[in-house]
Amino acid sequence: MKPAVLRPCATDGYPMMTMLRSRTRTCAFTCLAVLLGLAAGPATTHAQSPTPFVERLPSTTLDLAAPSERVAGELGALRVASTACPALPLASARHRIVDAAVQEWAFFGFSVTDRTIDRAAARRSFGGSSGSRSWRRGYTPERVAAFERLAPSIAGYWAATPGADWALERQDELWNRAEGQYARWRDPWSAAFVSWVMCESGLGERSTFRHSIAHRTYVDQAIEARDGQAPSSAYVAYDLGEAATGPGDLLCSGTRSGYETVDQRRKQQGRAARMHCDIVVAVDEPAGVILAIGGNVYGTVSLKRLPAVRERGPHLHARDAMFAHLQLRADPVPADALTTSTTVRALHCADGFEPPSQIEVLGLPLGRAACGEVAVDVAGVEAAGASAASKAPAGPVFGPPFLDLP
Repeated sequence: MKPAVLRPCATDGYPMMTMLRSRTRTCAFTCLAVLLGLAAGPATTHAQSPTPFVERLPSTTLDLAAPSERVAGELGALRVASTACPALPLASARHRIVDAAVQEWAFFGFSVTDRTIDRAAARRSFGGSSGSRSWRRGYTPERVAAFERLAPSIAGYWAATPGADWALERQDELWNRAEGQYARWRDPWSAAFVSWVMCESGLGERSTFRHSIAHRTYVDQAIEARDGQAPSSAYVAYDLGEAATGPGDLLCSGTRSGYETVDQRRKQQGRAARMHCDIVVAVDEPAGVILAIGGNVYGTVSLKRLPAVRERGPHLHARDAMFAHLQLRADPVPADALTTSTTVRALHCADGFEPPSQIEVLGLPLGRAACGEVAVDVAGVEAAGASAASKAPAGPVFGPPFLDLP
């Protein structure tokens, strides 16, 4: 199957898969705000640069198996092919977790969800009272191709959770209905995404991390660890600001459950609860921003810019409706782990890669100037110099940008 190209940041941060829904979407202000640069000062409009998609790095460069390798069959007849999770030393888990999350973020198209902005200002800057925009109904070749490219990966996230067959069976049933071939995923897959990242990062034992379709399963495990009941757990639960936040940690919200503290969840351990957790990939203390990557955020894998403060404890913490900080039991790594991740370092050295607008706002040092003497092969682009290419890891593969879909 020819890889399609994901336009990473359509209005509201919705990727093509979500836009496949046959209904009008309301445009929020994720990508709009990022493109307008609303961090400070008057809003100014910047044109969105064409954004290529990035294929995953080869295993010789980054030792991670693509999630799609965990499933077999065609859409409508998918089945779990592999559920194995490696058990690796916890000491190096932070870098592996960040690497896995960042690579998926790039594969899904660099979506950025900015929670640091004034949404009312974003609406005014957009030029309308609601900031809404309608998308034409129906399927275009670009939308269908994007769906077919991403669906096996999401299915692979499910495969990293116990009993994932039921989720694929439910989805296959939906896809096999009349006009259902390109329907969205019927079940939320954010916990499956976190479980896959932990699985591929070496947290393979259940005693270390309880992979699950529900965030509450591993949140409760981290609470048990805090209470001395899960000594092998990779994560320990803290209230916001109680412990230092670093790359590889998890930040969890439970707004629909009404949780504001870990103790509130402790009193309801084992009960069903709607939650969402994101993986921290960088902490910018001077700017007061935490960057975290999550799955099923507006239907895609998205990087969130979370405002960070010291309101609830001595340590910097996210201000964005979180109730729990799950700290990884491993030595800390540099706060800019996103910048030094394998995928971003490969993009440093990629000929023909023009950083998309939302990445420029993040301030990542992408481009040839940051590469030095390393050159990386990109599809259709010659590496700069045979000697440099022979020393360089195989790099990301780019496709052309998505057409603007009105």
